[in-house]
Amino acid sequence: MTEKDIIIIGAGTAGLSAAIYAQRAGKTTLVLEREAYGGQIINTPDVENYPGIAHISGFDFATGLYEQAQNLGAEVEFADVAGVEDQGGKKIVHTTGGDFACRALILATGVQRRKLGLPKEQAFTGKGVSYCATCDGAFFKGKDVAVNGGGNTALEDAQYLSRIAGKVYLIHRRDAFRADPAEVKKIEGKENVIPVLNCTVTDLVGDGKLSGVEVMNKVTGEKKVLPVSALFVAIGQAPSNAAFAGLVDLDEAGYIRAGEDCKTSRPGVFAAGDCRTKSVRQLTTAAADGAVAALAAAAYLG
Repeated sequence: MTEKDIIIIGAGTAGLSAAIYAQRAGKTTLVLEREAYGGQIINTPDVENYPGIAHISGFDFATGLYEQAQNLGAEVEFADVAGVEDQGGKKIVHTTGGDFACRALILATGVQRRKLGLPKEQAFTGKGVSYCATCDGAFFKGKDVAVNGGGNTALEDAQYLSRIAGKVYLIHRRDAFRADPAEVKKIEGKENVIPVLNCTVTDLVGDGKLSGVEVMNKVTGEKKVLPVSALFVAIGQAPSNAAFAGLVDLDEAGYIRAGEDCKTSRPGVFAAGDCRTKSVRQLTTAAADGAVAALAAAAYLG
């Protein structure tokens, strides 16, 4: 059985940043990833909001982290984690590729953005369809856009986009937004935010890039196309923490309970990035979490 000082589950920005800091702290490190390295950022064609880097593709950003971690000596295995067994001084990580042991564990599993499930959604992702308004909103300055969702995130996205875009269509499947009243009141004061209630997105329109969104009124059955250059999907996120429910405390939404020190309820287990309880989920906060978690894990090991 392979044994390392630190095992990191997840090869996104938080996980790879943790690997870099763990290796620099003199610890042996293994990163376990289910699919491909990089996380969600690899779908972003141009990253503009990472300090010190004016423009970089999400793929190039992730590849830089991956290569830097490997060059420092971190090992990467691609396997699906089924669970973790805590044996006190040693943690056993059970995966589809075998079992791995460590003395400290960092959970950096990220989140999955809930998608609409439309046939063309993947094809238009990065070409008009986005799941992060603060990441991609600036690319659509002065253009008409749409936001799909009715909760706090959707309304916050609409507020943010109202300062950048032209018209902002706010599509929600119910007859009233379910966001906090304070957020709803802010939207009501925005002249360029246009509520589109009782509607669902039924199709995406465009040739190569998005040019419109088809919506259907659930009451009348009427369909129409909203001419927009972007659709920001804000119908929620799902953390990938089910395998750790018996290992660390999760909140009601499934996020790992951990503060800015990245410490979980289990000694020797740390959480970094979007998978933990936090209010801001961005590249910068993921990278910061990776550094904090790695240094905390190194200090735990002594």
